[in-house]
Amino acid sequence: MFKTKNLSPQQLSALTALFLSVPVGLAFYVIEKPWWIGAVAWFVTFIGSYFLIRFVLESFIYRKIKLIYKFIYQTKASKREETYYKYILPQKGIDEVREDVEQWAEQRSAEIEMLKSNEAYRKEFLQNLAHEFKTPIFAIQGYVDTLLNGALENPEVNKKFLENAARNVDRMVSLVEDLDEISRLESGEQPLYNENFIIQDLVKEVWETLSIKTSQLNIRCSIKKGCETPINVFADKGKIRQVLNNLVENAAKYGKQNGTIVASIYKTDGQHVLIELSDDGIGMTEEHLPRIFERFYRTDSGRSRNVGGTGLGLAICKHIIEAHGQTIHARSTLGLGTTIGFTLDAKRDV
Repeated sequence: MFKTKNLSPQQLSALTALFLSVPVGLAFYVIEKPWWIGAVAWFVTFIGSYFLIRFVLESFIYRKIKLIYKFIYQTKASKREETYYKYILPQKGIDEVREDVEQWAEQRSAEIEMLKSNEAYRKEFLQNLAHEFKTPIFAIQGYVDTLLNGALENPEVNKKFLENAARNVDRMVSLVEDLDEISRLESGEQPLYNENFIIQDLVKEVWETLSIKTSQLNIRCSIKKGCETPINVFADKGKIRQVLNNLVENAAKYGKQNGTIVASIYKTDGQHVLIELSDDGIGMTEEHLPRIFERFYRTDSGRSRNVGGTGLGLAICKHIIEAHGQTIHARSTLGLGTTIGFTLDAKRDV
C-alpha cells in the first residue's frame, strides 16, 4: 500500500506534479479533443511542475534542514558529512528528519541531566571532603594552640594532647592515602596482578587479621554452611584482600555486640563466583542503598562520623571490583543487618 508518511523531496515533488498535471491534461483533452494534445499538456505540466517544486523544496526547505543538521553536529562538515548532506539527506522525508532531530534532542536532554547530576555530586563531594579534613585540622590546631599557650609545661596533659594530635594526623594521612588510591584506580594507574586462589582461604586470612576488632565486640565470623567447599577465583589477591578487609571492618563497625558476620560463596554460571558478607547489625533503609558506594556517603541511622573511618572504604571496594570488570551490590533491612556481595571470575587456566 502506498504510504505518504516518509516521502523524499523527489517523491513529494513527483506526487504534487502529478496532482497538478492530471487536471491540466484532462482540460486540454476536453477542450481540444485530440488525445495527444491532452497527453502533451499533461507531460509538459508534469515535467515543469516536478522540477519547479523540487527546486523550491531543496532550495528553501532542505537548505534550512541542512543547517539544522550542521547545528546538531556542531562541527565543520567533513567530506563524509558533505556526502551525507548532498546525497543521503535529500532522500529523507520530513518525518524522518523530525525523528532525527527528536533523537538528538533526547540525547542532549539526557546529557544535560547527567551534567546536572554530576555537578550536584561534585558539590556534595567537595562539601564532604572539606568537612572530613576540617574536623582533624581544627582538632590538631586546638591541641597545638593549647600546648603553645602553656600546657606544654604541664606533664599531666602534654603527652595526652600530643597523642590526640597524632591520632588526627593519622586520620588525615588515611584520608589522603584513600583518596590517592581511588584516583589511581579511576585512572587505571594501578595494574591488576590476577592469579588463581581459593577465596575461602583469603576470607579466613582477613578474619584472622581483624580478629582483635571483632573479638572486642564478641562478633563471631563464619562461612555459611554448604559454602565450605574450596572455590578458586581469578583476581588480584591483594586487591580482593583489601575489599574483604573493608567489608569486614564495616560489618564489625556497624554490627552489634555478640553478633555475627557470615561469608557466603557460590558458583553462579560456571564463569563467575559470587561472594557475599552479611552482618546482623543496624542495617539501613532502602533509600540509602544506591548511594552507599559514593565517597564519604553516610546514612543518617547510626552511620555517623563518630564511628571513625574515612568514609571511603566502600567507594574503594567499588572501584576495585569494577577494575576487575565485575559488579558489587548491597541489600539491607533496618534493624536486621546488611549484605554486601560482589562477583569475581572463576578459575582460569593460565
